[in-house]
Amino acid sequence: MLSIIIPTLNEEDYLPILLKSIKNQTFNTYEIIVADAGSKDKTVEIAKKFGCKITTGGLPAKGKNEGAKVARGEFYLFLDADLKLPNNFLKNSIEEFKKRNLEVASYCLIPQTNKKILKNGFEFFYNRPVTFLQNFIPHGAMGILVKEKIFQRVGGFDERIKLAEDHYFVRQAAKIGRFGIIESTKIYITLRRFETDGYLSTLFKYLLCYLFMFSGKGVKSDIFKYRFNHYSKNKKHTIIQ
Repeated sequence: MLSIIIPTLNEEDYLPILLKSIKNQTFNTYEIIVADAGSKDKTVEIAKKFGCKITTGGLPAKGKNEGAKVARGEFYLFLDADLKLPNNFLKNSIEEFKKRNLEVASYCLIPQTNKKILKNGFEFFYNRPVTFLQNFIPHGAMGILVKEKIFQRVGGFDERIKLAEDHYFVRQAAKIGRFGIIESTKIYITLRRFETDGYLSTLFKYLLCYLFMFSGKGVKSDIFKYRFNHYSKNKKHTIIQ
């Protein structure tokens, strides 16, 4: 069975879009776990309506770990709450994961925007490099598929890390298990991080973060002043349907 784990905080606008895309999948041997960090909106209510298992969360790393504690699956799929899955995403993911004998994997990302420059930017500066370098420099963001036994051996996500805990986790997991970028499907993402904080400042922040990780360490200081989901206060970003 597959355990889908989603950390949340005030995600009433985005969570139902993700959950609907999960429910529309042809693959149905899964459970959905929402690890909520104390939402003040209808996030938990929505999750219950979709039949999700609810547990207490925290910052993203803690939420993912708390979700894993109550998970029953052989595979864990960690997803951000503001994503949307294409048709047959789960089926294609599991089939390719098994066929390639992978133990941890991540995905290419498709931004939901009509601006070609942004779509091309993600394709040329994210998707193609992470796919080309998958055997040398593992990279994971927004969606991570991992075997339960590998997750346990790594010790889960490092809750001391303030930014890019998913990327750090993938690098640690790839040291003990076969890593790959799933190529048979992709994840639809929103650009709210960029729209809220600014494109250049967000790119610069993550670039510095990833360069620091070449030291083998994660970002454990609050130098980037990361706050979990401050996007809901800014309504200018596009909500995908």
